[in-house]
Amino acid sequence: MIHTKAIKHLCKVDPALAKVIKRVGPYTGKRRPMPNLFHALCQAISYQQLSGKAAETIFGRFMKLAGDPLEASLVAQLSDEQIRACGLSRPKLAAIRDLQAKTLAGELPHHDELHAMPDELIIERLTAVRGIGRWTAEMILMFRLGRPDVLPVNDLGIQKGFKLAFGKRKLPSPEMLAREGKKWAPYRSYASWYLWRVLELPVA
Repeated sequence: MIHTKAIKHLCKVDPALAKVIKRVGPYTGKRRPMPNLFHALCQAISYQQLSGKAAETIFGRFMKLAGDPLEASLVAQLSDEQIRACGLSRPKLAAIRDLQAKTLAGELPHHDELHAMPDELIIERLTAVRGIGRWTAEMILMFRLGRPDVLPVNDLGIQKGFKLAFGKRKLPSPEMLAREGKKWAPYRSYASWYLWRVLELPVA
């Protein structure tokens, strides 16, 4: 099982991370289902800069209006006013319209294509969409596609977790995280999950 193999590897190559893994306990990260890429990216856009509950309510309204799962061809039939009435801001509407246009133009990979594409190429293709940055693309890789070797070096939670786990006085730079994380390959997604979980542990 890949979880077991990944944890054994991380413990072997990094004794400090091994202590974190022991404290946190078994890996319980789960891959979330992805009915299609358009739906997943619409959800990511909708959730940006909102609390989970507020984003869930807004995205729920959007799905009630446009269908579940969301399809670009159906969203294209809706007016801007209808979409905005769900609670989506103008920048998010603009992002969804760009995503819709690129999806209908065939500029984004189909679901089956994604599984054969390397991580960096997926990031490159997804970040061509307005409102989709590298972090969002990395979350798609990790939690939708189940890619095992992703390290979101710009994620504040990862940076804080690293600082706490490794006893650093200040937050690591993205460049430092990338360097330090090389030894965790090819299971950097698992290391990332444990660094997030560090922040949930009681103070020792």
